[in-house]
Amino acid sequence: MLKKRILVVDDDKEVVRLMRAYLEQSGYDVLVAYNGETAVHTLRREKPDLVLLDLMLPDRDGWDITRLVRSDVTLSSIPIIMLTARVDDTDKIVGLEMGADDYVTKPYNPREVVARVRARLRSPGAAPPALLQIGGLEMDLRRREVKVDGRSIELTPTEFNLLQVLLEQAGYVFTRSELIRKGLGTDYEGIDRTLDSHIRNLRRKIELDPKNPTYIQTVYGVGYRLAGGGA
Repeated sequence: MLKKRILVVDDDKEVVRLMRAYLEQSGYDVLVAYNGETAVHTLRREKPDLVLLDLMLPDRDGWDITRLVRSDVTLSSIPIIMLTARVDDTDKIVGLEMGADDYVTKPYNPREVVARVRARLRSPGAAPPALLQIGGLEMDLRRREVKVDGRSIELTPTEFNLLQVLLEQAGYVFTRSELIRKGLGTDYEGIDRTLDSHIRNLRRKIELDPKNPTYIQTVYGVGYRLAGGGA
């Protein structure tokens, strides 16, 4: 099987060196670019399987490159994960609306980035693993059981489905409409407030402190994501 190829675009050579080491250790081939022009040439020539894209580059910025990728029919299907020191939620929303698939703020844990890469590259037709786990949160899909730190948690079918969607793409930011569609079904006629109620119930059951969740995190103005649970 051919290795997936990841293009890492960042003007910080130490960041590139570190991410390259972690990605190669995880079985990926890595291409690198230290500026926007080189990134565009590499994208067009190599057509990588995913791009890790720094937002602030010395020539053309990550937003400009994202616009270019999404408007080019030969490149538009390539997933983009933005890497940036910007922490303003507005910047994250703009990036996602432009077509970025995910957004990671610096400083970040390289292992988390690799996990997000793996989630984005998972084949849509592939069967999910029987056991999903992150931190102390475990979900057994065959038995439809959920445990937190070894303690069994009783979930409704709706809560189980929502949590499964979040776990299968841990780190990915789901909009409310995505969660309703993927977790509750396309025929579900509830509204955002109903989804929020399900999320509150899930937090009460799986979080140590529901008011300060470590697993199901709110991304303001966008939706929800499942984080590492402090692990």
